[in-house]
Amino acid sequence: MLRRWQFWLGLAISVVFLYLALKDLALDQVWFYIKTGNYWWLFPSVTIYFFGVWARTWRWHYMLRALKPIPLGRLFPVVCIGYMGNNIYPARIGELLRAYVLKRKESVSIAASLATILIERIFDGVVMLLFVFIGLPLVPSLPSNWRQFVIFFSLLFFGALGAFFVLAASPRRAQLLYNWTIDRLVPGRFREPVRGFADRFMEGLYFLRSGRDVVMIFVTSLVVWLAETGKYWFVMHAFDFQVSFFALMLMNGVVNLFTTIPSAPGYVGTFDEPGIEILKVFHVEPEIAGAYTLVLHAALWLPITALGAFYMWRESLSWRDLGAASRIAKGQPEGG
Repeated sequence: MLRRWQFWLGLAISVVFLYLALKDLALDQVWFYIKTGNYWWLFPSVTIYFFGVWARTWRWHYMLRALKPIPLGRLFPVVCIGYMGNNIYPARIGELLRAYVLKRKESVSIAASLATILIERIFDGVVMLLFVFIGLPLVPSLPSNWRQFVIFFSLLFFGALGAFFVLAASPRRAQLLYNWTIDRLVPGRFREPVRGFADRFMEGLYFLRSGRDVVMIFVTSLVVWLAETGKYWFVMHAFDFQVSFFALMLMNGVVNLFTTIPSAPGYVGTFDEPGIEILKVFHVEPEIAGAYTLVLHAALWLPITALGAFYMWRESLSWRDLGAASRIAKGQPEGG
């Protein structure tokens, strides 16, 4: 399992963010708005959310096809299991669990599938930044620290994407570089396993050499996150306030960038505090913003977690598989 300090660090960060989210709210009013919400709107919100999950599955299928063409029906449960793992375990172990399950079910290299998953996350970050760029002009008064926030994440995601483009475009140079590094920094008995892992990771970057493939992944990522913003929009109608779809795109972008910060399982606090603050900027009553954000968080968390748990049971996976994924996180690849 993960080192204890990682768990306690995430928990401490979540406690701080949750305190910041709730400290100025009248909690009895928040509870009143939660109790009186019109939750019929959750049904279309779940429908559009799972359309987005299906789009995520198609995107991953497209990225993996050079390694192995896998039918969407076989890949969808693996995606759900991975998102369930992210929701119940810290440090995004679900991503590693997804690679582990794909290795077990489809014999796809863990290193190669991890490369595709990492690129997925970078494209997601780029789309989140696009949503932020679109939404920021709508903000009535821009908080002073938002510029630094946007600059930091822009450097992080665009820099990472550029680095992977360079690696994919020059695989021989990349191989020379990581072989040189491995020969000088890795103990002798670990060199060949690490070298093999790096070789297979490079295989997972193959699709980045095609401009058409990159455009397809970007467009699919837009569809994924517009569908999730659609869920934000439907859940909004359960409460007594209205903001534009573009404002919800901004909220979606900001909260998902904040969830890259270490936190307790399920992104407790790191989702809620920035979500409430965004809505307050658009003059939504704080208690309504708190009720909406907490319900939205639960509505995003519960359906995919329940479905992922069902698929985990159906595939005869156990909590030991989470342990195997955790060992991957510590640099102990599980046979691929």
